[in-house]
Amino acid sequence: MITEVRRLLDEKKYLELRDLLCSEEPADIAILFEQFPKEEVPLMFRILHKDFATDVFVEMDTELQQALIEAFTDRELYEIVDDLFLDDTVDIIEEMPANVVKRILSHADAEKRRLINQLLHYPEDSAGTIMTTEFVELKATFTIEDAFKSIKRTGLEKETIYTCYVTDEKRILIGVVTVKDMILADEDAVVGDIMGDSPIFVNTDDDKEDVMKAMTKYDFLAMPVVDKEGRLVGIVTIDDAMDVLQEEDTEDIEIMAAITPSDKPYLKTGVLETWKNRIPWLLLLMVSATFTSKILTHFEDALAAIPVLMAFVPQLMDTGGNAGSQASVSVIRALSLGDVSLGDFLKVLWKELRVALLCGFSLGAVNFLKMVIFNDVNRADHPGDWLLITLIVCVTISLAVVIAKIIGSMLPILAKRIGFDPAVMASPFITTIVDVLTLLLYFGIASAVFDITGVMV
Repeated sequence: MITEVRRLLDEKKYLELRDLLCSEEPADIAILFEQFPKEEVPLMFRILHKDFATDVFVEMDTELQQALIEAFTDRELYEIVDDLFLDDTVDIIEEMPANVVKRILSHADAEKRRLINQLLHYPEDSAGTIMTTEFVELKATFTIEDAFKSIKRTGLEKETIYTCYVTDEKRILIGVVTVKDMILADEDAVVGDIMGDSPIFVNTDDDKEDVMKAMTKYDFLAMPVVDKEGRLVGIVTIDDAMDVLQEEDTEDIEIMAAITPSDKPYLKTGVLETWKNRIPWLLLLMVSATFTSKILTHFEDALAAIPVLMAFVPQLMDTGGNAGSQASVSVIRALSLGDVSLGDFLKVLWKELRVALLCGFSLGAVNFLKMVIFNDVNRADHPGDWLLITLIVCVTISLAVVIAKIIGSMLPILAKRIGFDPAVMASPFITTIVDVLTLLLYFGIASAVFDITGVMV
C-alpha cells in the first residue's frame, strides 16, 4: 500500500490516489499518513472526499492533527470543525496547544463554541467531558411517522440514530425508544406507547469510568447523560466508552509496573520524558529496599552461625512477592470491574485467608520434599541441624505466603477507601513490603530455634 501511494504521489496521479485511499478504512489511512513526511500529508488529505477526510482526521494522532491544522486555510479549518462531532472536537482541543485551540474556536460558529466551552468546563474525567450533544430527541406525542420525519431531517448531524431519547417540554428524560421498536410498531402508534419509560442514565458529574462500567453492564450502545435537574444534555457513545476503557487499562498497567502514566504512545514518548516517568518510582523502590539490607545486617550473627540460611533468602522473598502479587492483581481487577466494593472487605479477607492457607501448606510441603530429595541442606555439613533448617525454611514459606496474600488483597481496598488508585498497591510495593516481613519472619524463627543472640528487639 505504501509503495503504491508513493508511486501515485510522485507521478501526480491524484484521482487514482484519491480512489485508492478512499477505498480503505479511515483508521488505516490515518496510520498510513504517519509513514509519510508531515509536509506531504496536507496534499494527500486535501484530495480525499470531504466526509471521508473528516473521519480520517478524527483517527489521526495529535501531532499529525496539529500539523494539518497549521497547514489548513481558514476555509478548510472551518469545514473540518463544522463537520466534526462535538465530542471529537473537544477531544482534539484538549490535546492542542493554546494557539491552535484559539484558531479552532475562531472557526466554529457561535452555538458550537458555546457547547464546546460548556463541555470543557465539566469536571475532569467526568461524563460531561466525553459526552456528545448530538443525539436524536423525540416527544412522547409523536406518531411513528412524525418520529421518522424528525430522524430523517436531523439524523445526518447526529452521532447515532438507532437509539432515540424521549423528553418532555422541559427536556426531562422520560423514555427511550429504538428505531427497531418504531419499525415493528403499528403505524398508528405514538412514541409514548412503545417507549421504555424507566430509562437508565448517568449524571454529567459522574466519573467517566463509572459510565463505561454502566454501559458494559447494560450492553448499551449509548448512555444518556442528564444534568442536576434531570434534563437530557448529551449521550456517551460506545466508541467513547472504549476509549475510556483503553485509557484506564493503560493507566492501571503503568501504575502497577511503577511507571507514572503517560498520555502519549510508547514510540512517541521521548527518552527524557520516559526517564521522568520511571525514575521517581525506581528511586522510591530502591530506597525502600534499604530495609531488607538493614535486616540482613542486623542478623549477621545468625548468618555467621549458620551461613546456609542465606542460600534460601532469594527463594523465600520471591515466593512471598509472587503470592502477594497474585492477590493484589486479582483484587485490583475485581475493584476495577465492580465485582468487589469497599463493603466486601471482610469477604475478600476471609476468601484470601483460606486460599493463602491452602497455598502456603502446599508450597511448604512440596518445598520440604524438594529440600530432602535434593539435599538442599547438606547433611554431611549439618548432621544435627539439617532437618531443623529445612523445617524453618518450609514453615517460613508457608507463613510468608499467608501474610503476602492477606497484605496483597487488603492494601488495594484500603488504598481505594482513602482515595488512592488501587493500582498503586500493585506488585512493586507489595513485593517490597512482603520482602521485609518475610526476612523478619525467617531470621526471627531461625534465631529463636537456634538461640542466636542476633534477635531483633
